[in-house]
Amino acid sequence: MELELETIFDEFTRRDWEREPVEGTVRLAIVGIGDFARNRAIPAIAESEYCEPTLLVTGSPDQRRLVAETFEIDHVITYDAFLAGSHTEAYDAVYVATPNTLHGRYATAAADLGTGKHVICEKPLETAPDRVQTIIDACDDAGVTLMTAYRLQTEPAVRRTRELVSAGVIGDVVQVHAGFSHPLLETDASDTWRLDPELAGGGALVDLGIYPLNTTRFVLGRDPTGVYATTASSTDPVSTGVDEHVTFQLEFPTDATASCTASFDAHANSWLELIGSGGVISIRSPFGGVVPQEIVVESGDVRMEHTGPPVDEVREEFDYFGYCVLTGATPEPDGADGLVDSRVIEAAYESAETGCRVDLE
Repeated sequence: MELELETIFDEFTRRDWEREPVEGTVRLAIVGIGDFARNRAIPAIAESEYCEPTLLVTGSPDQRRLVAETFEIDHVITYDAFLAGSHTEAYDAVYVATPNTLHGRYATAAADLGTGKHVICEKPLETAPDRVQTIIDACDDAGVTLMTAYRLQTEPAVRRTRELVSAGVIGDVVQVHAGFSHPLLETDASDTWRLDPELAGGGALVDLGIYPLNTTRFVLGRDPTGVYATTASSTDPVSTGVDEHVTFQLEFPTDATASCTASFDAHANSWLELIGSGGVISIRSPFGGVVPQEIVVESGDVRMEHTGPPVDEVREEFDYFGYCVLTGATPEPDGADGLVDSRVIEAAYESAETGCRVDLE
């Protein structure tokens, strides 16, 4: 077993999805230039091997000129200009990073532009399953690639964990424990769109809980068959009606369960632990933005701690998307993947409202 662990951890950062050499880059239009796009996504795209930023779409073009200059992006246009088809010759695909409820507007518009533009869209793909399906249908009709931006699916610690589970290193997974918290309410962000239910489509579950939800599904290779959830929000005036705390339990067809939490109003923390019939796998801080690449595996009498080299999972995400576009491969986190999460989220909110378990089969 120890040899098997060492084999999986060998070349920890290997891109197992990169199966053939490919040349070229995918020119990206970045739609929505918020904090994450400016501070994480655009730098990652600029450093990536298979993508390059060539156009910014923003409501404040003059205020974003510095971003364009910093990353040598030639074109900056407004949302209206994007929807009207301006500068379509300057990009091959779009990265949609607007508030959640606007994802569909720009993703479907991209698919409908000219010969169609490929789409990588932030999670959740939209705020309701029928709206997600509209994006999927538009991209299918246009024959373009659609990827949901689940960067954890390209992150080495998570990919190696999936391999450990698949290899049976800890036996059959019985329980998963996962959580993600971030003190959003302490950061003077009362006007952020994430606290606006009309723009976000939900609160902690949608913005943070989706990380343990999707990562659990990815690692197990299974979709849940049932969910039970509870939500809570403070009565403080800063509360805007979205859930600030959520706890949800997922049931899987293998009889495994996942107990997950998320919070907008708690100390920054994240964890992922899988307990199997013959061992345990733990990842330190998997969801917090910069994964330490520290994995602890207990399998029978063997205990191994492994720390891999630093990796920018955002760059990995865009390289993966670019590679899929250039090779014609279908991304694992495709539209169907985003649709499953949307259905689980909808069911979790129904459960929280009714106090009952909701069947997902």
